[in-house]
Amino acid sequence: MAESLFVTRHWLAANLKKPDLCILDARMLPPGYSGPRNIEQEFSAAHLPNAAFFNIEALSDTRSPYPHMLLPPAEFAGAMSELGVNHRQQVIIYDEGTLFSAPRAWWMLRNAGVERVSLLAGGLAAWQREGRPLEQGAVTPLRQHFESSPDQSQVRSLQEMQRIVEQGTAQIVDARSAERFTAQAPEPRPGLRRGHIPGSLNLPWNELVREGCLKPAAELQARFEQAGVDLERPIVASCGSGVTAAVLLLALTELGANNLALYDGSWGEWGSRNDLPVAP
Repeated sequence: MAESLFVTRHWLAANLKKPDLCILDARMLPPGYSGPRNIEQEFSAAHLPNAAFFNIEALSDTRSPYPHMLLPPAEFAGAMSELGVNHRQQVIIYDEGTLFSAPRAWWMLRNAGVERVSLLAGGLAAWQREGRPLEQGAVTPLRQHFESSPDQSQVRSLQEMQRIVEQGTAQIVDARSAERFTAQAPEPRPGLRRGHIPGSLNLPWNELVREGCLKPAAELQARFEQAGVDLERPIVASCGSGVTAAVLLLALTELGANNLALYDGSWGEWGSRNDLPVAP
């Protein structure tokens, strides 16, 4: 079970007291949200037993003008140590039950060298529906020693993306909605142009998800084929800010695809630059 992309609620409930288990709550609010919700308060009000809050917003590089950029390795290692994460543990990640944000946390940890990391099928919503135990209040994890060993081959920079666009050395797959991809809908973040990176393909992340889990492999395969994606060629996933692009990578990993990377700046970077080409 430790090597699977997902674990079931039944398995997790039976293994909650395993000493090498680390549970991380990676729920987050959608981009552009300005309502009354406070995600940290919601975590404090109800979370899985012994779970720590993996705050994707706080665990991003706030010095960057672009959202959700990876932290420098030493800073990420320090943050993981404070969260009680080490490389010997089996890490289980969940979100609200949409599979919107947990894959980003999965990818961040995998990129940092954590091998035993899985997601909870169905997330918090399914756990609650089944009446399984929850806890309240702040969580102070026992500090661990974490050493980040990032895999740079999993990340693409702006300069690398420009070369890909010019040379066609990889497929760019955009996880945003079709309306945003085709410039029919505005971006949720102010100051961004409409459209997409020239030559990129579109596969909205939510078309790969059902009830907080990935759809069956045959459906995933068919959807990638319909989008024009060749699983044998290099693929770079993109989205609005690098969060839902990780859903594409999760699905591609499930299908056994290799040579995968994520454009961390995503449309938050590309769409903000007037010196870069944009396709409608």
